[in-house]
Amino acid sequence: MRDFRWPPPPDGGPRTYGPGPSAPRSGRPTLPEPETEVVATPHGVRLERLTTGTGSPTTVFAHGLASGIAVTRPYGSAVGGRKVFFQFRGHGRSDAPPGPWSYADLARDLRAIADLSGATRAFGVSLGAAALTRLVADSPDRFDRLVFFLPAVLDQQRSAAVKARLTTLAAAVASGDVAAVADAISVEFPPTLRGTPAVWAYLRQRIDQLMRDGLAKDLDSLAEQVAIPDPARLSDVTAKALVIACAGDDLHPVPTAERLAEALPNATLHVYDRPGVVWTDRADLRTRISDFLNAPE
Repeated sequence: MRDFRWPPPPDGGPRTYGPGPSAPRSGRPTLPEPETEVVATPHGVRLERLTTGTGSPTTVFAHGLASGIAVTRPYGSAVGGRKVFFQFRGHGRSDAPPGPWSYADLARDLRAIADLSGATRAFGVSLGAAALTRLVADSPDRFDRLVFFLPAVLDQQRSAAVKARLTTLAAAVASGDVAAVADAISVEFPPTLRGTPAVWAYLRQRIDQLMRDGLAKDLDSLAEQVAIPDPARLSDVTAKALVIACAGDDLHPVPTAERLAEALPNATLHVYDRPGVVWTDRADLRTRISDFLNAPE
């Protein structure tokens, strides 16, 4: 695994892949991966979990497709109370029961972790936002505050281009071709940032995770699924909600976020004017999320 040569390190360091001396010498590093636990759930799927912080409230964080705990943790870095991160089925050390899977299955994973930890607030990004949408459609009074970051799907299937991207990523991981995995992930970054040290560090961490844990083949089935069949099912949700989107993000279309915010009775929508907000407006995003989730009832 030390022959990785794509893309060239932005700091001019050794062109090898893996931890150690070849790690970036500049830029904001991603958070290290702490020790996690695997917990049993009432629906029989064991899920990997990490709990940080103390006190109340407790917030559960749901990650995106082919992502995980390490990538999701920064979203909660300024959120108070206990924070519970986990891996959906088919990710990390969580079980991968036979598919096909639906967002109802992911909502069941999210609900189990939330119930086991007593979470009253929830954050979901992309895939996690869809699972959270399904959960609150089924249980409209389950949480008192919700954040939907970059929702990708509501009641309409993803575009053909997005489905193709998921297929490409799954094939790259299955092949073990590190450069192909890097190519598939790199579409998430604004082109102007793809050679920066911070993106390089993040990219390496994502590749390490995917090459170590793999990607469950049944994740492909989610590309044909919708979160809920009818947004009207969200009309009874009692929680205050914050929906965040970015203009120009083809994987997470603004119209999807707009329709989600419109369907939620107590939602506020914020749209950043360019994609890649994690890289271009990190401080504002961090403050926006924490101010909302830290607010008292």
